[in-house]
Amino acid sequence: MADALKAEERDAIAKLRDTYVQMREELSKCIVGQDAVLDQLITCLFAGGHCLLLGVPGLAKTLMVRSIAEIMNLSFNRVQFTPDLMPSDITGTEVLTQEAGRRKRFFKFLPGPIFANIVLADEINRTPPKTQAALMEAMEELQVTIGGKEYPLERPFYVLATQNPIEQEGTYPLPAAQLDRFMLMVYVDYPEMGEEYEILRLTTTRYEAHLDPLLTREKIVELMDLVLRVEVPEEVARYAVELGRLTRPREVGAPEFAKEYLAWGAGPRAPQALILAGKARAMLHGRVRVEAEDIRALAHPVMRHRLITNFHADAENISSDHIIAHILDFVPAPDRPASVAGGRG
Repeated sequence: MADALKAEERDAIAKLRDTYVQMREELSKCIVGQDAVLDQLITCLFAGGHCLLLGVPGLAKTLMVRSIAEIMNLSFNRVQFTPDLMPSDITGTEVLTQEAGRRKRFFKFLPGPIFANIVLADEINRTPPKTQAALMEAMEELQVTIGGKEYPLERPFYVLATQNPIEQEGTYPLPAAQLDRFMLMVYVDYPEMGEEYEILRLTTTRYEAHLDPLLTREKIVELMDLVLRVEVPEEVARYAVELGRLTRPREVGAPEFAKEYLAWGAGPRAPQALILAGKARAMLHGRVRVEAEDIRALAHPVMRHRLITNFHADAENISSDHIIAHILDFVPAPDRPASVAGGRG
């Protein structure tokens, strides 16, 4: 699916593995646990996607995102989404201004907080659809439009949006088409007992973490371009496509549990995201080609927000994660025999 990598590109991938280990060590200075979450957030950045974070308040989501920006030497802005937030509050606006000593007036563009490398959209479902749409344009097109003019956004541009899964009163749920634009949906869960004790110890003393930047913006953009050249074996690509297709209840060969519990399955963006994120994950681990294990590791965060369950699933408390687990068992992986993967009977 890609031309053979050059020797210097292979060397860059090998060096990135060491840098990634250093990144995790730096993040451990201020983030306790949440290893899988951090792995997925960093993977999504290098894959050029955007991420939806789902978790109750107080789980250090903002700290995680701010710390990632710090070790990567990237600009960071946080926007608290509220019911009265307007599109111009995040994209910016044109103001009428006049230079000193001159009578001529002109419009000057004042950029909003979206003009940063990493943007945290906190509680995105608390703002009206009009404002959500302005963010979606920036995510999809890497630009914002103000007064008929287009203003490009600097790469990397990485949006991490949060949602509180508990409080739904007064919210504006993202429609399926907008959810589909997020490469990953990542669950941030409560810490383990030992981790929570360590968090308590650190946050109730005078401890302050000092993080060292490990990359530059230019180097990150170079590595993001290199991700696209990571090799994907044909059988792994077909595996990703099949995982996506078999979530569709009307698809020929779809398993019975998909037909029973799903109203709609994942669209074509799902296998695309599996491959792109798989390339980034492989590269972060120092590998020049994607393996089936990368696809399996990313199946839940890539597909959980792309599946729409029906009333049967709701009645039996079956989530999209349960269905993805069944799909992973149902479809034989290229590196596993059918009897191990679950097969098709």
